[in-house]
Amino acid sequence: MKTKILFICKKRKTYGNGPYTQIVSSGLLNSAKFVNDMLVENGIDSHIIEVIDNNCIDREVAHYKPTHVIIEALWVVPSKFEVLTKLHPNVKWIIRLHSEIPFIANEGIAMEWIFAYQQYKNVVVSVNSPRILKEMNPLLKEKLLYLPNFYPVRKKNHFPFQTEEQKCDDIIDIGCFGAVRPLKNHLIQAVSAIEFAQSIGKKLRFHINVTRIENNGDPVLKNIRSLFANVDHELIEHDWMNHHEFLKVIRTMDLCMQVSFSETFNIVTADAVNMNVPVIASHEISWLPSIYKANPTSSKDIIRKLKLTWFLKLFRVQWINKMFLKWYSTKSESVWLANFLEINCCDCENDCHCGCNCK
Repeated sequence: MKTKILFICKKRKTYGNGPYTQIVSSGLLNSAKFVNDMLVENGIDSHIIEVIDNNCIDREVAHYKPTHVIIEALWVVPSKFEVLTKLHPNVKWIIRLHSEIPFIANEGIAMEWIFAYQQYKNVVVSVNSPRILKEMNPLLKEKLLYLPNFYPVRKKNHFPFQTEEQKCDDIIDIGCFGAVRPLKNHLIQAVSAIEFAQSIGKKLRFHINVTRIENNGDPVLKNIRSLFANVDHELIEHDWMNHHEFLKVIRTMDLCMQVSFSETFNIVTADAVNMNVPVIASHEISWLPSIYKANPTSSKDIIRKLKLTWFLKLFRVQWINKMFLKWYSTKSESVWLANFLEINCCDCENDCHCGCNCK
């Protein structure tokens, strides 16, 4: 039977009060879209939808008739598969996790649900990083898949959006985007960015998103606002926006920061790299070169890496980061295709090496 994949994302509430409120998209949706588009380009029948809740899944599966359904993140209550696996006995169901264990620890239902899925036939869990694969494999064994992120890296170095603002030489724009939550580590990055800006004689404009506050992130945002209320630097607050508009914003940054405590891939870092914007991150983002990684608990180290990155910016070596991102995405593409690309057994030679046992 020909492979036919259906990605299902839960429709998130809209964020913000600005002009993008009704057209925003979540990181999970963007991640799924990137993979979906890559699969389609490789000739795989794949589709992506958003649904309101568990009760919409049966209708969409009956309509599309997929061989595989990939549920993005933990939102389908395990008992729902008691019904779904009976209604669609030939469908392979994949629950795709997007977080490392430190982040999962904040989701009270995570481990309970992950183990509950194991009781249902044709239901497996997938992860998107080698580390959590290694950690969870002894627990889930054969019912665990590795399905990493994929990011469409631009082939050309130019971008259709040009920065219209003529910025003063004494101003530096640093973006620290993403949902505000403790594990994103915003505050020490803000403190480090201020000291770095002062060390190079510039006024800082520190850019963050403020309309997705998660996992007890309210104190984080309050502290950031209080910090900038007491220094001669500026905090720029952005609504959540769709990916196209976000790329226009990130293209205007001088530097970006994602020195987080926990990450699997981090689309924001990939966006910065794709837009040729220098970025520093933590060692959680495995695909980024080590030279751009800082200790998330050391402002001294973060400042040192900011200075190094700012210095390297003058030599326009951002193409190196893009090369690493492209390498990661190429490997990811091969993993997905190995799992889902159809093998035409009629084309096999006498000595079959495709693993299909067609001889």
